[in-house]
Amino acid sequence: MSPIARALAAASLAAVAMAGPAAAGTTLDAVRSRGTLSCGVNTGVAGFSQPDSQGVWRGLDADLCRAIAAAALGDANKVRFLPLSGQQRFPALQSGEIDVLVRQTTATMGRDTAIGLRTVGINFYDGQGFMVRKDAGVSRAAQLDGATVCVQQGSTTEGNLADWYRAANIRVTPVLFERIDQVAAAFSSGRCDALTTDASQIAAVRSSFPNPADFIVLPDRISKEPLGPMVRRDDQEWFDLVRWTLNALIEAEELGITAANAEARRAQDSSPTVRRLLGADPSLAQGAKLSPSWAYDAIRAVGNYGELFERNVGRSTPLGMERGPNALWTAGGLMYAWPLR
Repeated sequence: MSPIARALAAASLAAVAMAGPAAAGTTLDAVRSRGTLSCGVNTGVAGFSQPDSQGVWRGLDADLCRAIAAAALGDANKVRFLPLSGQQRFPALQSGEIDVLVRQTTATMGRDTAIGLRTVGINFYDGQGFMVRKDAGVSRAAQLDGATVCVQQGSTTEGNLADWYRAANIRVTPVLFERIDQVAAAFSSGRCDALTTDASQIAAVRSSFPNPADFIVLPDRISKEPLGPMVRRDDQEWFDLVRWTLNALIEAEELGITAANAEARRAQDSSPTVRRLLGADPSLAQGAKLSPSWAYDAIRAVGNYGELFERNVGRSTPLGMERGPNALWTAGGLMYAWPLR
């Protein structure tokens, strides 16, 4: 049995054993009763979820957690961030330790059908790549024949790596670590010839090295990695809240609504689409048991999707990432909000 299959089987058993807490009531009820959203995030990946020098969690995923808290509670600051390793993340969600997982988690059929969880939507389109030392003389992944490769254990990257080198008919020796920071440390210290993970994480790891220019990211992508938040299955009310909060941030960018102008657009814009999104027309909120201002509160707190992207991982950040597939559909990307009507 492959490492991924073993992880799915173990997580499926855990889902059966720990399904009790979710049945006691809806997650939205629990969050409101507690007054705080518990959000599972990565243990520390620049641009996605990482505490700053003051201990404040920053990043694309962290901001989505804040947007969900704003939609559910009216306050983006009412979030408890729980850093989780790849092995910890699914049991933490299954058991009710966290309310939502926003942790660079790839949406796959196995995860969406076998472990009692559901992927809500995609907040970052990614793909798995490789990083090597610049002086290694390697320019393409096919040249890694005989190499050792640092990889995170229990992740989709581990399984993708195995599928790739077998299909390419080359010899690669995986060196496994539980956390991405351990993967990065081992690679930078010379324990492995290459590092593999999602391209977004590679950019984050590279930016954290003292001399990023000493390392290059190979152009090859060996997988599709659509990353998005996950919730427990069979809690449709909470699923809806998380899904439509993400869609609201994307819709806001499509409509040109920002954190700075949301208040003025809410008061002055006569567009039915804008009025529905910002709560001037409360009809959408009623069906979801939300405050009329749920989307407005989220947008005012963190901005639209484009603002999240540029602030955390965009060209002006140390990661320097282009929008690429994460651009709006009107700009050649894949980001497309479902109609909020």
